[in-house]
Amino acid sequence: MQRRHFLASSAAAASALAAPSVWGQGAPKPTPIKFTLDFRITGQTAPFFLAQSRGYYKDEGLDVSIDVGAGSVASITRIASGVYQMGLGDISSLIEFQATQSGTPLVQAVYQYYNRAPFAIIGRKDRGITTDFRSLEGKKIAAAAVESTRRAWPLVARKLGVKDNFFQWSTTDFASRDNVVVRGDVDGATYFHDSAVSLFARMKLDELAILEYTSAGVNLYGNAILASNAMTTQNPAAVAGFLRATNRAIQESMADPAAAIAATKLREPILNEAVELERWRITQRYIAAADTRSHGLGDVFKRTLEQQVDEVVDVYGLKVRPGVEGLFNRAMLPTRTDRTVKA
Repeated sequence: MQRRHFLASSAAAASALAAPSVWGQGAPKPTPIKFTLDFRITGQTAPFFLAQSRGYYKDEGLDVSIDVGAGSVASITRIASGVYQMGLGDISSLIEFQATQSGTPLVQAVYQYYNRAPFAIIGRKDRGITTDFRSLEGKKIAAAAVESTRRAWPLVARKLGVKDNFFQWSTTDFASRDNVVVRGDVDGATYFHDSAVSLFARMKLDELAILEYTSAGVNLYGNAILASNAMTTQNPAAVAGFLRATNRAIQESMADPAAAIAATKLREPILNEAVELERWRITQRYIAAADTRSHGLGDVFKRTLEQQVDEVVDVYGLKVRPGVEGLFNRAMLPTRTDRTVKA
């Protein structure tokens, strides 16, 4: 893929993708899209459910089903297998995945959801953990076995000039993570910052230290909306329609968070609206991070992504360096005007 394809799609392609599909009696059936989340249903992904409940996907001629995920890494393999056409997954993990593949990428990012990865280690202050990463030395930190925050730790260690085994990992599952922190079985745990709201509900914030990876100078793009090669090549209009509908819902979620959480609760009635509102408040900080003020929601800076590729390839000793053109396909993004941060 040529550099110009990354930077801008042709006028003809833009025209073909710009108009939403309309379907009804006598019209073609809606295009089915199976979408996998990265994890369970929470306020982190509220815009997808707002778009679904308000009929935005239907308006684009799409029949979208949304399933819970098994981690942001697993989303990539789900899409690559063909079981899902689109999903939410981690960019660094996509770099690793593409480094093991040859030929045309099976999965590409088409919209950057988290403009910055919300990776954090959250520790107990009574165990001596502060906002200084060096306070983690010798501590016991819980994390799931395959989890993007844990996998990104070597990038932080390298930036800090410490060894990967600076502290001891304690492998647990997502469901048990809060429990082991609260009980004191470990000194802290890895989280998506917004996922830690469940912990904040059980421990006072002033009892915890939040060590955001960005504060260590690690500027990583996080989870992105991914699409299969079959979708981007055979039905780019459907991908563009999905992104238009989702982008619209992201804007509306930032303007009216309560409506977004209410739509999410329709799908997952057990959710606590107050907790999920707080979760979304943190999430939107990472979605509408500083970069988005200049290039809009969903886009990336090519140089920043190149630096992320370089770091991941170097730290993990990958034999192949994926090109950014194959990682991020911006040809189906909504217009720059639609992606301008309004809230």
